[in-house]
Amino acid sequence: MSYEFISVTAENHITRITFERPEVMNAIHKPMHDEMQRALDEFAADSDQYICVLRGRGDRAFCAGSDLKAIAASKDPKAREYPKNGYAGLIERFDLSKPIIAAVDGVALGGGFEIALACDIIIATENSRFGLPEPLVGAVALGGGLHRLARQIGLKKAMGMILSSDSVDAMKGEELGFVNEVVAPYAMEEAIDRWCGLILRGSPHAIRASKETVMKSLDEPSLEAAIQNQKDYPAFKEWYQSDDRVEGPRAFAEKRPPNWKGR
Repeated sequence: MSYEFISVTAENHITRITFERPEVMNAIHKPMHDEMQRALDEFAADSDQYICVLRGRGDRAFCAGSDLKAIAASKDPKAREYPKNGYAGLIERFDLSKPIIAAVDGVALGGGFEIALACDIIIATENSRFGLPEPLVGAVALGGGLHRLARQIGLKKAMGMILSSDSVDAMKGEELGFVNEVVAPYAMEEAIDRWCGLILRGSPHAIRASKETVMKSLDEPSLEAAIQNQKDYPAFKEWYQSDDRVEGPRAFAEKRPPNWKGR
């Protein structure tokens, strides 16, 4: 499938999606939202793709959020509408158990920060900045950023960023807890490969079951309920019935690397 505003590659079990609007700091407009929906639909449906890496073209921006100029200039009443799975086809994709990595180089502001927060791992270069400046233009961050930031770093720290509309650098993001690793710009590719390599060591089914169990447990009323209900989660059921669950112990007993087939 061809794309105009993003690029997509799928190789060695890794799907790489790049925002391709560097002239507007990879800001997102309606056509780009729709392309992201399609690309993530394909990733979710492809049983041979285990990890997705999101990044922006250039070193100025991962994504500067919504393209406000395009929205203001458009006469299409649907210009402000998001696709089925929300902002960038991602932020309301709650059933995606495959891991997603945000590789941030430059600013991740507004919707761009919300995209990064919706990912499972954030790798950021030293010159990256994160923030939700929507109130400065009379808007509210409705792409999940308000909710995810508070859940990921705690109420008071999140309120400090949200109510001040201030941004923080990558080192502060790591200190607050929403950035996993800060790297020099030249080290980003190595960091992406390293994180993907670490994840790919594990059974694809076990990885998905682990992610889904963590995420769904956040909505359970108690720890007891979370532990009791985990066996009912879809990815848990798939793992339990998978060949990978047999292959892992067998490979360990035979003292050889496991041959994960993802089924």
